[in-house]
Amino acid sequence: MSKQLLGISAICVGVGQSGTTSMVARVAIVNYTGHTVFDTFVQPTMPVTDYRTASTGIEPAHLTGKQSMPFATVQQHVANYIKGNVLVGHCIWNDLSVLGIPHPAVDTRDVALYQPFRNTVRTAPTAFAGLQTLLWQLMRRRCQEGCLNPVENSRAAMDLYRTHAGGWEDAVSKGNWPCQLPPSSFSRCYL
Repeated sequence: MSKQLLGISAICVGVGQSGTTSMVARVAIVNYTGHTVFDTFVQPTMPVTDYRTASTGIEPAHLTGKQSMPFATVQQHVANYIKGNVLVGHCIWNDLSVLGIPHPAVDTRDVALYQPFRNTVRTAPTAFAGLQTLLWQLMRRRCQEGCLNPVENSRAAMDLYRTHAGGWEDAVSKGNWPCQLPPSSFSRCYL
């Protein structure tokens, strides 16, 4: 069985005293053609102190209603979907971190780290261009104009990947990893 390509994105709310610690509130996975494979809100595991509603669109009812699932259930579903597959996304380490799921680095295609994209938008060595910037600069397409939407973000990352899939996979198959490394503080997210 060959590996599938799956796009992933997670949206977070804030927990802790000032709401600056991120906790996953919604996660979405799309397939290679952008069709939604999984999309759910996540029931909080601790009190939410900042729903970040202006940017996330998430309100308390989203995380307690019928459309939400317990964190452990979401974690298991996502782990099952991505196991043995190639994960496409933007700053994937953030998604893996809030989900508490490691994934093989060789099976990730992170559009924030892909060197040809970084060269085109002239990203500084320690910075990462936002998904909105990459999509506009490379495809002349807008995203994230309203609230963050993980389905839209997953599709946008997958669309960016597909524009360079041939060259990207050719480099990987030759052992020439075409991406910058993610921040070392997130090394636990990769196998």
